[in-house]
Amino acid sequence: MGSSAGEVVLVTGYPRLPARRLVAHILDHEPDTQVVLVVLDKLLESARLRLAELDQPLRRRVQLLEGDAAAMDLGLSGAEYRALAATVTRIHHLAHVSYVGVERQTAEYTNIQGAVEMVELGRAADRLTRIIHHSTAHVSGDRTGIVYEHELDEGQGFYSVVHETRMKAELVMRRAMMELPISVVRPTMLVGDSVTGQADRFDGPYLLVMLVLGLPGDMAVPLPDPGDNLLDIVPVDYVVRAAHAIGLHSDAASRTFHLASHEEVSAQQVFDMIARAGGRRTRRTFIPTQLASAVLRTPGIERLVHEPRAFMQQLTCTARYNTRNTRRFLRDSGVDCPPLESYVNTWVSAVQQHLRRRRGASLAALPDDDPLL
Repeated sequence: MGSSAGEVVLVTGYPRLPARRLVAHILDHEPDTQVVLVVLDKLLESARLRLAELDQPLRRRVQLLEGDAAAMDLGLSGAEYRALAATVTRIHHLAHVSYVGVERQTAEYTNIQGAVEMVELGRAADRLTRIIHHSTAHVSGDRTGIVYEHELDEGQGFYSVVHETRMKAELVMRRAMMELPISVVRPTMLVGDSVTGQADRFDGPYLLVMLVLGLPGDMAVPLPDPGDNLLDIVPVDYVVRAAHAIGLHSDAASRTFHLASHEEVSAQQVFDMIARAGGRRTRRTFIPTQLASAVLRTPGIERLVHEPRAFMQQLTCTARYNTRNTRRFLRDSGVDCPPLESYVNTWVSAVQQHLRRRRGASLAALPDDDPLL
């Protein structure tokens, strides 16, 4: 599981896109580092196929273990767990449930218990230098105004059990910061790769694109109401680079980082950009949240999203995310978030291609919790 002298990084959440991108980034930028993946049995074949895409020299530095990041000892054998605890130096914990509408029991097990197991592994790992817990800025729930990175449980309500349990997972990490070197990263609205457009879940901000594409072709796209709320959208490639740099920074332990775009872009401007990229006209009237949710349930689209109402509610949220820690620690790293306008065409094109493929498939056979949808 790696030599005693080299770095060994555990990554959970594989083969979802953020974990894949992170693994590739680590292998490219740390030539002496070994990577260990703990993957659910039902996702092993998909994980093997993704790893086969790597060049052989890179692939030899990855160890794939069958397990469960939320199970006791990560679902590993005693020998596997002891070997991992003896060698691991960094942990990037990305495994979580994100599809809205998930049963509470599943969300609590994966999100909260997963955090508990990472802390337990950290306590057993003599060589540990950092746990990087990948959370979300939406642990702020229904808060308004400026949200600071050090804030967490402020009595806020939540739009879904997903965000509630991810906040509670952060509480687990926050309590353990007194004894373990832990950093928490909180991306805002996450989309796919800004260069390739690749994504493995078409939810969250993608619902805006589906809303535009789901309206009749001869209908001008009305803007969401209210259109002056600011939206903060970040691509996965930026989040991966930022989380990797934070994980390597010697002074970043015991801190939380909002990974935001720093753009002052309103919902109206985002809608305009999406409409133009999709070849659609916009008009200066507003679409009520209820109507937007109805459009997202039209045939051919409703099976591609799980619960649009929660996201449409987020559009009315006025929270702003302070990024003092992120700005400070990434100032000289060369890691910057690309502006939305530079990749919106790629983003919209990816959704158009996805919709074309899905319209020709039997969507009724797709499970609601399909992790690769």
